[in-house]
Amino acid sequence: MSVTMAAALRGSLVTLVKGLSSPRWQQLASRPLSLSAGLCGSEAPPARADATFKVTMVPGDGVGPELMTAVKEVFKAGDVPVEFEEFHLSEVQNMASEEKLDQVLTSMKNNKVAIKGKIHTPMEFKGELASYEMRLRRKLDLFANVVHVNSLPGYSTRHNNLDLVIIREQTEGEYSSLEHESVTGVIECLKIITREKSRRIAKFAFDYATKKGRNKVTAVHKANIMKLGDGLFLQSCAEVAQLYPKIKYENIIIDNCCMQLVQNPYQFDVLVMPNLYGNIIDNLAAGLVGGAGVVPGESYSAEYAVFETGARHPFAQAVGRNIANPTAMLLSASNMLRHLNLEYHSQMVSDAVKRVIKQGKVRTGDLGGYATSDEFTRAVIANLAV
Repeated sequence: MSVTMAAALRGSLVTLVKGLSSPRWQQLASRPLSLSAGLCGSEAPPARADATFKVTMVPGDGVGPELMTAVKEVFKAGDVPVEFEEFHLSEVQNMASEEKLDQVLTSMKNNKVAIKGKIHTPMEFKGELASYEMRLRRKLDLFANVVHVNSLPGYSTRHNNLDLVIIREQTEGEYSSLEHESVTGVIECLKIITREKSRRIAKFAFDYATKKGRNKVTAVHKANIMKLGDGLFLQSCAEVAQLYPKIKYENIIIDNCCMQLVQNPYQFDVLVMPNLYGNIIDNLAAGLVGGAGVVPGESYSAEYAVFETGARHPFAQAVGRNIANPTAMLLSASNMLRHLNLEYHSQMVSDAVKRVIKQGKVRTGDLGGYATSDEFTRAVIANLAV
């Protein structure tokens, strides 16, 4: 080897070592793996295009499209490397069909990650009992819904400094869409509880508690009345609890749970429950920290993750009035970025939203302010670089 080549090689090695010790490389090397990805058990990375993550977006009904506009504007301002594949799916706006549902499912399966608004379910029977919401969950096996109820710094409620997690099984239970009229004027509605899915959601809850450093899991039930169905759920939770001796396990009846949440929510840490109870408790707990507009949520299967607001409320009466609170959807989007291992961008969005609320100058009507949705979004964007 010539002297010139050796010198060039030494120079290249020095440059490489310096590059590896740079703050940017250290940041990448130290970036933690997404907890949510670990919880849902998926090892395959989401679909990417030229270093940009592809994410399925379903705006839904009510104020969903307006909230998604806020997400897109904040992502654009923050230079977030996410590309949305947007689909408008609605049962009440003549935008629903089997073909469109299949397109949404194909996109979700390809991208592995989605963000969605509430798809409003009409109350009248039109020949199909299962709503599009339920069909999406079943097709993707989105069995675990997680809602982290956390007080917002700077916004006072009756109970401040709340920090509890609600984990809901959402593929069976009362939402099994199995109803029929046995005789005229008599409707039978079947509630399905299986050992397999009860143990699966219990294990998810205990794994979540372990990985998040939580101390207690509480199973919510009505086994005193539904002795077989909820009895099986309760038995499954107790069996799984024995595998996690470091996590305290309790159980509580659903009606008492509602009262205790209103009186003293601090006694709870992680709550796990069947479908209907979770739907009720999600909304009750959201009301403790500010309402449907401030609590994020997410749903997981073994392969897919879907991010949406914690309290699923279309807020149809606010459509077009520019008054909806984008907080819950923006925080859901932040959690989605963390799931994608975009930790820097996730923290940036989350910090900006919480900073605006803590400052108290720009708040939407549900938080006692007078700001429009657009004004709140602009305030978040202004705080991205702070």
